[in-house]
Amino acid sequence: MCQHKPPCPQASSPDCETARLKAHHPEQGWSLLCNGLLRFDDTGEILPDGRVIAPHRVLPKAEAA
Repeated sequence: MCQHKPPCPQASSPDCETARLKAHHPEQGWSLLCNGLLRFDDTGEILPDGRVIAPHRVLPKAEAA
């Protein structure tokens, strides 16, 4: 799938989110990476095989009162 040198990480690798952008649609809230990963602005993802990765953003801690 990837034509880059060196090739982008596969969608199954731990560093899959470092692949280059293939399509970017910020107005719709998603990006397609070179490795076939569909990444959403809420940090959710859809892998090329259709599996869904739930959003995994880090939420700020509540301040102590």
